[in-house]
Amino acid sequence: MSSRRREAAASVTELPGPSLAEIRRARERASVVAVVTPMEESRFLSEVLGAPVHLKAENLQRTGSYKIRGAYNRLSQLTDDERARGVVAASAGNHAQGVALAARELGIRATIFMPLGVALPKLQATRNYGAEVVLHGHVVDETLQAAAEFAERTGAVVIPPFDHPDVVAGQGGLALEILEQVPDVATVVVPIGGGGLIAGVASAFAQLEPELGRRVRVIGVQAANAAAYPPSLAAGAPTAITTGPTIADGIAVGRPGELNFAIVRDAVDRVVTVDDDDTARALVVLLERAKLVVEPAGAVGVAAALSDQLDVDGPTVILLSGGNIDPMVMERVISRGLAASHRYLKVNIPLPDRPGQLARIAELIAEANANVVEVLHTRHGFGLQISEVEIEIHMETRGAEHAELVLRRLRDAGYRPRVDPV
Repeated sequence: MSSRRREAAASVTELPGPSLAEIRRARERASVVAVVTPMEESRFLSEVLGAPVHLKAENLQRTGSYKIRGAYNRLSQLTDDERARGVVAASAGNHAQGVALAARELGIRATIFMPLGVALPKLQATRNYGAEVVLHGHVVDETLQAAAEFAERTGAVVIPPFDHPDVVAGQGGLALEILEQVPDVATVVVPIGGGGLIAGVASAFAQLEPELGRRVRVIGVQAANAAAYPPSLAAGAPTAITTGPTIADGIAVGRPGELNFAIVRDAVDRVVTVDDDDTARALVVLLERAKLVVEPAGAVGVAAALSDQLDVDGPTVILLSGGNIDPMVMERVISRGLAASHRYLKVNIPLPDRPGQLARIAELIAEANANVVEVLHTRHGFGLQISEVEIEIHMETRGAEHAELVLRRLRDAGYRPRVDPV
């Protein structure tokens, strides 16, 4: 526990942001639109961590993520004049849908700016909730700028995705829900982008410590290629980073929110990072073991568990923050997850250019009980001799040991298989 965390525990009234009373009121407001999502016990992850593990399924929330909680609370606090001016937001997905639904329920006109490359399901869902969608910009910064210019030109109220007390209070209601479903919870694991969700959850738990008579640990998880919180915490202030490509695009935020950072600094125990392979593997585990469809950003808590980064002691809740995943992306992520679990193997093998070689390779793979799903053949591979060809074989295996058995059979037969990333 950090010194800042101890100080916050000793004097929770000094925490920045919403009070516990405000969080409770926010939950009551949002209850008219947000459902109480299931809490699923995971025997598989309980065995992995050596403690009871529960999955808080916000992927089953209305709009497919927790965002409706904060968005509705913020919009419900607008004055009559602000409501008449309408609201505007910029988002590539979950925030857009949360604002659109909240605005529809409250009878407020909403304009949502989305980047040109936004996934079709997210675009259609946002429009179906009644918002006017404007496609602008190839990157989110351009979309944000367009939304800001629209607000200045029209007077529409900007609804931020995470850096606002009303948004934080709305997300904090999740902590109260978690306590009702798992009263003895000891650790809560939360995905982090800009920090609205973890700020609300951590603030609520910190302020509940005197009432509970114990501390609930909060661990944040970021995508390794978009992890602004570790350097920010080290610097003592929100620090901008250049984000890299990540499948967890829902939490790819280059700079923490000001309020969010202050709460995380004082109330969160640890922040860890996971790479895309860990996240893809987690997505496959959730599909197979929990029968839950979760977007990559929502699965990073499970990824942290599978990569042995969570030191838990007692009942643990992993928050699945969203389930809005494009089916086309899901196909690619599942393939990557299977490869990361050594259940999908792609090998390139140089062969003498003579009849029977492909049949012999297929025979060896069949003897090892692997299943070939695709074969590609070329005479133009880099480094091939004139008398050689190269085949690329995609096959299904049953895990790391089985994959190594297949490769060993091929090597023992005199071939030189090269494993390539999927």
